[in-house]
Amino acid sequence: MTQAARPYIRMNGAGNAFIVVQAFEEGFHPTEGQVRALADPAAGLGGFDQLIGIEPSETADAFMRVWNADGSMVETCGNALRCVGWLLLEATDKEEVVIDTLGGPTTARRAGDHQVTVDMGAPRLDWAEVPLAEEMDTRGIELQVGPIDAPVLHTPGAVSMGNPHVVFFTDQQDDAFVRGSGSLVEHHPLFPEGVNVGFAKVIDRNQIRLRVWERGAGLTLACGTGACAALVATARRGLTDRKATVVVDGGELTIDWDEASGHVFMTGPVEIERTGLLPQV
Repeated sequence: MTQAARPYIRMNGAGNAFIVVQAFEEGFHPTEGQVRALADPAAGLGGFDQLIGIEPSETADAFMRVWNADGSMVETCGNALRCVGWLLLEATDKEEVVIDTLGGPTTARRAGDHQVTVDMGAPRLDWAEVPLAEEMDTRGIELQVGPIDAPVLHTPGAVSMGNPHVVFFTDQQDDAFVRGSGSLVEHHPLFPEGVNVGFAKVIDRNQIRLRVWERGAGLTLACGTGACAALVATARRGLTDRKATVVVDGGELTIDWDEASGHVFMTGPVEIERTGLLPQV
């Protein structure tokens, strides 16, 4: 690929793995095939959930472009926003930076050592904003998995955090179940843009155990927008308070759906794993 000699930073946010490429001076425009090739463990990058390009922006400190491992470009990624936010905060010595995305702008600020808080904005709760193919109450949409008289999953909440999410309330979270159900729901005709599928187990009013099947990426160790969507969905159903710890496979995220502003704030860890040069693919 033309970006063969491009430097990259491998980062993770609560285990959600990213390859981050700085594209301020030189554009970064990999094809779907090139993204898929880079995501293949054989490429030597160790595989990743998302490929991230950091581009210049006229209205923000940077623009973050996101490709899933399957090569598809998506609107945003919550854990990547924390990672990119941390890089920008380190580079600028600012206390707060603005990052624009296809899903809209957000702000990131320091929250401790390698901890970043991102303002994910207000959740979009209208059926047309998720979007759904037909009008429904997004607190509990008409969708089920399994036999019609005894579904294994049913009546999930639907939320957009700049990207579409559906959240099932379930105690069943094993790998096979999440993979099987998630891959089934991801391309359901009810979701014209596809959907990220959350499996949320409410531990108590302040804690949620969450696993997420990400649209275009599969089962990941963490999904930041998924954690935000899970908190919003459980709070709307009265199952949790508006602030809770969301435990994902890769760590913990603190999600706060602020009542005054209506915005969702996500706080969580950032880790730099290594740097290198992108291989020829």
